Amino acid sequence: MMLRDPRRLLRVSVAPAAALAVAVLSSLSRCSLLEPEDCVISALSPYFGTKTRYEDVNPGLLLDPEAPRRDPELLEETCTPVQLVALIRHGTRYPTAKQIRKLRQLHGLLQARGPGDDKTCAAGSHDLRAALAAWPLGYAEWMDGQLVEKGWQDMRQLALRLASLFPALFSFENYCRLQLITSSKHRCVDSGAAFLQGLWQHYHPGLPPPDIADMECGTPRINDKLMRFFDHCEKLLTEVERNATALYHVEAFKTGPEMQNIVKKVAATLQVPVSNLSADLIQVAFFTCSFDLAIKGVKSPWCDVFDIDDAKVLEYLNDLKQYWKRGYGYTINSRSSCTLFQDIFQHLDKAVEQKQRFLTTWLLT
Repeated sequence: MMLRDPRRLLRVSVAPAAALAVAVLSSLSRCSLLEPEDCVISALSPYFGTKTRYEDVNPGLLLDPEAPRRDPELLEETCTPVQLVALIRHGTRYPTAKQIRKLRQLHGLLQARGPGDDKTCAAGSHDLRAALAAWPLGYAEWMDGQLVEKGWQDMRQLALRLASLFPALFSFENYCRLQLITSSKHRCVDSGAAFLQGLWQHYHPGLPPPDIADMECGTPRINDKLMRFFDHCEKLLTEVERNATALYHVEAFKTGPEMQNIVKKVAATLQVPVSNLSADLIQVAFFTCSFDLAIKGVKSPWCDVFDIDDAKVLEYLNDLKQYWKRGYGYTINSRSSCTLFQDIFQHLDKAVEQKQRFLTTWLLT
């Protein structure tokens, strides 16, 4: 039987990449979890990739976002957790400044049309275009990917779930053994701060959290070489990031028949010239539906511009880009992450060694 080691090391890393892949459930099945008037969904939700709101991936969050859930067979009674290493994506954020500029460009095209321009519009297209033109932009460049209040809540609730799921690891005596490492991206730094706020709530229920700097364990430690390794690997930067031909297949797909059919369809819906639209503008319109769902909890008119077939094409475009830029398209993509994974496994190995040493000492005494 494994004994609980008082010298356990707990290490939680906050990073802009998710370590776990989860299946996206049908948006229709989620309605059973909510009262009808609270069920804000979009049929496009399963196709947003990393822009999918967390509740659409884990419907259990809609019932009780602070309640831990585990497979009953995940941890046997004879198994004691020794260490937790978590690679966690940041909480819900605003669009980036680049995405907001593209959205403003689209919004400007809609508002540039004069009243007389609507005479040739089909009724449905006119109604949707008018709804989009009247829909508030809602995002400014200063927001630039910052964590929204919902994102702070995401991370506080995640901390509460983990603390409840692993009470021995998250005991108060282990609190200052916690190590939070983050990249310098403000949404990641803020996610780490929100996580610490959640732990404070766990240890001090009912008390407002102090400033992060005044907490026992201090602020998260920034380490871009570890958490944003893709920005510091010279070979990756040379062969992929700065290589104009690295995303050749992505650019080819943007100008291919599948994407161009969507461009023409959206141009007809918005009643703007096809020449004014591009695959990039179409993609930001698609993601605006996901941002409004995640940040505002509303199904905006942008969700009505696309159907499921469009969503599948746009999902493929995003997957294709990630495959060549971050995935297995080039060998260097995966090799560049070796530093991070080496760090993770070193800490796991150290925890096992400490456990074995403690067990041997206890048996000898």
